[in-house]
Amino acid sequence: MSLAMNRRQMLTRCGVGMGLIGLTQALGDAGLLEARAKAVDGVNPLAPRAPHFPGKVKRVIHLFANGGPSQVDTFDPKPMLQKYAGKPLPVTNLKTERRTGAALPSPFKFQKYGRSGIEVSELFANTAKHVDDICVIRSMHADVPNHEPSFMLMNTGESRLVRPSLGSWVTYGLGTENQNLPAFVAMCPGGMPLLESQNWQSAFLPGIYQGTYIDTRHTDVEKLVENIRNRFTPGAGQRRQLDLLQKLNRMHQGARDADPQLEARIQSFELAYRMQSEATEAFDVSREPKHVLDAYGPGEQARTILTARRLIERGVRFVQVSHAPVQPWDSHDDLEVNHRRLAGQVDRAIAALIADLKRLGLFDSTLIIWGGEFGRTPVVELPTPGSNAGKVNGRDHNHWGFTVWLAGGGVKGGTVYGATDEFGFKAVENPVHVHDLHATILHLLGFDHEKFTFRYAGRDFRLTDVHGRVVKEVLA
Repeated sequence: MSLAMNRRQMLTRCGVGMGLIGLTQALGDAGLLEARAKAVDGVNPLAPRAPHFPGKVKRVIHLFANGGPSQVDTFDPKPMLQKYAGKPLPVTNLKTERRTGAALPSPFKFQKYGRSGIEVSELFANTAKHVDDICVIRSMHADVPNHEPSFMLMNTGESRLVRPSLGSWVTYGLGTENQNLPAFVAMCPGGMPLLESQNWQSAFLPGIYQGTYIDTRHTDVEKLVENIRNRFTPGAGQRRQLDLLQKLNRMHQGARDADPQLEARIQSFELAYRMQSEATEAFDVSREPKHVLDAYGPGEQARTILTARRLIERGVRFVQVSHAPVQPWDSHDDLEVNHRRLAGQVDRAIAALIADLKRLGLFDSTLIIWGGEFGRTPVVELPTPGSNAGKVNGRDHNHWGFTVWLAGGGVKGGTVYGATDEFGFKAVENPVHVHDLHATILHLLGFDHEKFTFRYAGRDFRLTDVHGRVVKEVLA
């Protein structure tokens, strides 16, 4: 047992000693003393837990179209733009980040799909075959037309300050169904997206709830997950080493008031050991039958989306798939070329994902989210130094109105909720803020977003801060 104690610790413990005697008595009388002891000592922080009420969703796949896809070119058709092509729109008081000009009609054709007859762009013709399983929210809006704060708002519910990510909140609340894999995985082929690990940070939540980043550009599992294999010590020897290390770490932790950062580090050692037995198989998509690989199609994006399915199939709680590093959907110029290329990388795979989840009996308990941090303007972006290379064939950022769609457990498929104005500039019918989206996601998982909190720095924090409402109209 370690007796190490510095001067400050000694004074702190001596000074509060009498108060702790009274607190111990009070906790004992309330029956809380034993529960607190169990929560701190010997309980796996990733053990499966029940939410506030039975949720229809058990796991989440977030397909993050980072950079801001254009709603008027994907899931929100606006034929009025053709009428005003090359002319100023009669829209006022909507500031954009850069100089914009006349109306820019979509170069893509829309058509109705499914029994619901929802109109979808030719860019997502394969996804549209499943439109009767999808709820399209056309009235999303955020706070500002800038990537960094909008990334943070979409991923953490806060645009400026460090806050836990959506995936961290979900794993904090539900734990995981597979102790041999990370509970929360963030994947992006080719590198990290803008703001890097801030997109899947745990912030003031214990570090064990932070997302594990995987660069799915690699196909070799040893490059996907660094040090996944120990080539020097057999499993039994590793276990003895880890047991000794854990004993020393617990002694160290015991002298430091159960520091949560130390607890997260101890748990990460355990997880790294357990992953050796299952991660190799989980990330190896070559094990899939040829017809499944063909359904998802070629390329890094398709492989990443297939990997997401393999992970949630094995009990991973939350998987985020960022499209690519930087902001791939950020089409300030050459929008027609870029959007067609980007949609082509994921459309087939998204359709295969929905079909695959149904085949495996997982669709009704999995929530799929698709969308970016904001949308794009229905007007053309004017030449701006350093932005669009002098080209006049792209769109600026637009936080006033954009589209996100949901599919899976508890979602009312084949529906459209909300609307932007006749040009697709601003959400005008049933606006849905990002806080509302988060409240709805938590509800589907079984959480009351106003009661799902974590106490930090003397305040009870929540994902939705002091905002948010559940959009009941999108619930099945």
